Amino acid sequence: MKITPEQPKIIVVGSSSIDLVLNTNHLPKPNETVMAEKSESFFGGKGANQAVGTARLGASVYFIGCVGMDPFGQQILRNLVDEGVNVSFVAETEEGATGTAYVTSSEGVNSIVVVPASNYCLKPKHVAEAEKFFSTADLVMIQLEIPMDVVEFTVELAKKNNKKVGIYASPAKKLSAEVIENASFIVAKSDELSIVFGEDQREEILKKYPNKLFVRDDSNSTTYFNGSEMKYYRNDHDSVLHKMGMGDAFTSGFAVAMCHGNSVDECVQFGNDVSLKVAINRGSQSGLPYLKDLTGS
Repeated sequence: MKITPEQPKIIVVGSSSIDLVLNTNHLPKPNETVMAEKSESFFGGKGANQAVGTARLGASVYFIGCVGMDPFGQQILRNLVDEGVNVSFVAETEEGATGTAYVTSSEGVNSIVVVPASNYCLKPKHVAEAEKFFSTADLVMIQLEIPMDVVEFTVELAKKNNKKVGIYASPAKKLSAEVIENASFIVAKSDELSIVFGEDQREEILKKYPNKLFVRDDSNSTTYFNGSEMKYYRNDHDSVLHKMGMGDAFTSGFAVAMCHGNSVDECVQFGNDVSLKVAINRGSQSGLPYLKDLTGS
């Protein structure tokens, strides 16, 4: 894994939220009431997670998103600024409250309900306002907690500026052929491939997208096809207790490694290493590592 002297420039277009977590001794069944042992709140949202993740790994990051004009929105903006993320193109809207996620967590298993709210107020025009920064970016990153027309517009704008695009296809939605074709890499969950690609055969889907599709599961493993054989990389240990944000962390690590010109194998390994750090700590963002935590320098 090499780190070049050049600081990668990354644009993240996506969601932000406040994650409200309830810790219980078991997940409630239908019509069951359980008592929470404690409640916690964390900064989250797949877009914000990746903005913070790549910034901590040494990238210069612009975040394009939308928050409500409420205390949660202000907290998110302050946190992103504190993390070194440029928020000049984060829109504030009165049309919806800031996004939230309600998480019930028990023994490492999470049940999550997301309220997109202001994240669904993000529009193509908000992305267009930041077009001048696309020409200097090394990579544009997207997730699917925002409207699909914004995803498609962002991919078109990146293509227009001849820029690489990384997509974390979560929460799972079907991607158009154009989006798939123009993506430099796509990260997807193993149990959601049929939703994203409209097919069920995992191995066949992987073979269609060599060195482009990277399939993840909860054990911090990544599977991909390199054009001649299936590759499988896994690293976990007993400390993998907190699985929220692992996909965002992997995508952040993979993206930064790619920007530094590493091989696909090295990008996967680095992404897994970043993801493992998150799994050891609570909170999608609080456990994200800094570059020095992984390289020792």
